[in-house]
Amino acid sequence: MKLYIEGVSRWVPDNSMAQFQEVMRQQLESSMHAELEKLLSTAKGDAEICKKDFEGFKKLFHRFLQVKGPSVEWPKINRPPEDSIQPYEKIREKGLPENVANSLNKLVVVKLNGGLGTSMGCKGPKSLISVRNENTFLDLTVQQIEHLNKTYNTDVPLVLMNSFNTDEDTRKILQKYTHHRVKIHTFNQSRYPRINKESLLPVAKDMGLVGESADGWYPPGHGDIYASFYNSGLLEQLIAEGKEYIFVSNIDNLGATVDLHILNHLVSQPNGKRCEFIMEVTDKTRADVKGGTLIQYEGKLRLLEIAQVPKAHVDEFKSVSKFKIFNTNNLWISLTAIKRLQEQNAMDMEIIVNPKTLNGGLNVIQLETAVGAAIKCFDNALGINVPRSRFLPVKTTSDLLLVMSNLYSLEAGSLTMSEKREFPTTPHVKLGSSFTKVQEYLTRFESIPDMLELDHLTVSGDVTFGKNVSLKGTVIIIANHGDRIDIPAGSMLENKIVSGNLRILDH
Repeated sequence: MKLYIEGVSRWVPDNSMAQFQEVMRQQLESSMHAELEKLLSTAKGDAEICKKDFEGFKKLFHRFLQVKGPSVEWPKINRPPEDSIQPYEKIREKGLPENVANSLNKLVVVKLNGGLGTSMGCKGPKSLISVRNENTFLDLTVQQIEHLNKTYNTDVPLVLMNSFNTDEDTRKILQKYTHHRVKIHTFNQSRYPRINKESLLPVAKDMGLVGESADGWYPPGHGDIYASFYNSGLLEQLIAEGKEYIFVSNIDNLGATVDLHILNHLVSQPNGKRCEFIMEVTDKTRADVKGGTLIQYEGKLRLLEIAQVPKAHVDEFKSVSKFKIFNTNNLWISLTAIKRLQEQNAMDMEIIVNPKTLNGGLNVIQLETAVGAAIKCFDNALGINVPRSRFLPVKTTSDLLLVMSNLYSLEAGSLTMSEKREFPTTPHVKLGSSFTKVQEYLTRFESIPDMLELDHLTVSGDVTFGKNVSLKGTVIIIANHGDRIDIPAGSMLENKIVSGNLRILDH
């Protein structure tokens, strides 16, 4: 739309430009509304839900059309005040009250469960991928919360925010947890229409999720949690049950467990200064340069994402010296504050315009929001600089190798770094394209190598590992195209580069 308006601007007198743009906006908006009505007329049993979803989409689309230029002015960006990001050690020093159960009974654990496992070559919800001893992300989450409930005799429920991509498969699997000591609730995030980049109209022809219109829909990012949680009625229900805070995190972050010290800090604040939002941040390393960071902007703590940064300042944003921390997306949020902000229509999150190309080559855009971006709307918001161990995401098979290895021990659903590792940092692991899909990755390891003393591992090409292999220091294994390397069972590789061809054949 912007290009179109710029293209015709030379034919329009300057004083009429703003008026012309406003007319264009109104036309685009009324065309969009007409198309949405047509789509709604094809809805089957879920017409009311679709209608609510579309109300949210209309607001987002309206804001998208109003946006002029970048959402931040770089000179206005300041570092957050010292007291607005507290070190975790300071929170921990307070200790815990005698009755931890009182605090836990005010808590709800929410996991973002909208994503598929496609990037790791798996069908269905990512949360159902096995990550450790045949346990899936969901299994580990249930075990963690059940352990809390049994240990402290509490009733901390688990809430899953599903998407239309994950809901059906997740609900089927939930039956296996019927006898666990965890109440599990689910709600669905919204379903929004993908927009044709040229016409700015929906690409879907009907509300169907199969066939021709299957590619026409998307879940609009985790910032949608506030509206869909509220619309589901579950928010009200949990408040009525005496719950006060949610702990929200990505289901694939295995470091995001309930932290009793952060919870105690939340519930022990005096009434007038109640903290409504805590974002866990951690120190940036070179691997995290694209992660969102906390800034002070117009007197409020605010999340700054790389997509909002003007091109001229991207390198500055990536600098580890200027922006020292990044958002882990582990968030603690007041339920009554969410309710208030939703009812006042005051939840303000920057729009992320996500361009995609569909299988047929059609260019579309998705309008999304991020859950952490709402931090500026909440009172007395705070960042807590937590240890790196609270950020253990599994996005690739390289991450999977780390969490499956003896670097971590598993207890009650929680992974902790092995005491046998002499330094607390995790090794840098980079597996090549032959390892991208989980099934293929698994066939390449007869058993997961001993990695307790590993610093760096790079593997490229057709490589397999025998049983009981040990990797130490820096190990680089490169099989060139057409070559294959089989690392023999029982091998110990320390500070080695292996290349060429190595086949171990049975005889």
